[in-house]
Amino acid sequence: MSSISTSAVPLRVHALLLLLAVSHAFTTTTTNTHNNRSTITPASKLYASSSTSDDAANEAKLMLERVRKMREEIASLEGKSTEQVEREAERRAEERKSNALRAQAEREQLAMSRSSPEYIEERRVADGKFLIVPENAGDQVRQAAEAVERAFRDGKTRQIVRFELIPEGEVLNQDRQWPGGAEQMVREAGKPLTQNLLSEVRAPVNLTAASLGSADAEMNAVRLKKPNIITQDVWDFDGSALITAEAGTGPSDDVQALVFPNTDNKYTRDIRDIDAAMQDRLFLLINPFWRNVESWGFNLLAPKAKEMAQEVIFDRGFEETYVLNKFSVRGEECVALKVYPFDWQLYAYLEDEYSPSAEYLVHLGSTGGVEPTSADFGRFLGGREEFKLNK
Repeated sequence: MSSISTSAVPLRVHALLLLLAVSHAFTTTTTNTHNNRSTITPASKLYASSSTSDDAANEAKLMLERVRKMREEIASLEGKSTEQVEREAERRAEERKSNALRAQAEREQLAMSRSSPEYIEERRVADGKFLIVPENAGDQVRQAAEAVERAFRDGKTRQIVRFELIPEGEVLNQDRQWPGGAEQMVREAGKPLTQNLLSEVRAPVNLTAASLGSADAEMNAVRLKKPNIITQDVWDFDGSALITAEAGTGPSDDVQALVFPNTDNKYTRDIRDIDAAMQDRLFLLINPFWRNVESWGFNLLAPKAKEMAQEVIFDRGFEETYVLNKFSVRGEECVALKVYPFDWQLYAYLEDEYSPSAEYLVHLGSTGGVEPTSADFGRFLGGREEFKLNK
């Protein structure tokens, strides 16, 4: 014991190590005994476990005796009684236990708060403000593909995608004219954007919802199998087309997209038939020429067209999962962006004061889950000093 009396600090460390060893010995003994009670094992194993338990118990007693003697040494060095040293050790142990319980309670409280609908909604809106507005056709397709896949994993098999019609080689903030009407629009932008989207999207039916989270390797294998893209014109003068992605994993994972459908009854019937044929597979409507069911209005030649549209499209749950829309408000070039599952985000181009010919995007705000109107943009623009001085 002469080596112990030279310093109290190493002695405390050594004592702590011995206490940990004692705790481990008792844990081992308890675990072995519990295992012998709860499991049926051969007799030879039981006898071996019993012997091991006795040895561990004897070792623990020896360690406790050594700890007792070391505490007496510490008490002598510090001029305290053994009882005082033991009380201090117990107090420190209680403090550690209390701190651990407090930390655990704080972690549980934080987890509960982060699972609340209010927190989820707050993060959903806040995260959306960091979305990047795509500046060209390729960026737009990739952003749309991610949104479509996320929605599909959440069980949304009927979706609407509204592209900003950016031809290959052009950029978002560029004036475009379509003298050829719908035929030119679909030829130069509608078809290429949809074909590229279906080349990117993977919608394996058996990996939807929660199962996909634990199937990354399988999803990576699916992604490596490129689909075969087939394009069929529907009505040339409408610029409409049906584009199919024949999945490399088999027909159960095929995807179809109807491009530029409008309020004609033919498209409503086509949507009804495709919807029935696709079953649980992904079916997209690309840039449909309607905003809501009121777009149908009243048609003497088809008096029940509105009711059929309500049943076939709106009651069926077609949901906008990606929208990029550029338009002018109060002389400012504005952008509305919806990327599932985030809320609508509003932006406007602002002239660079150092380079009048250059412009950059400014994030204005969000309208939550409601599609923004020109009035919403006007309100945001009116509250920003830089736009008051811009024109």
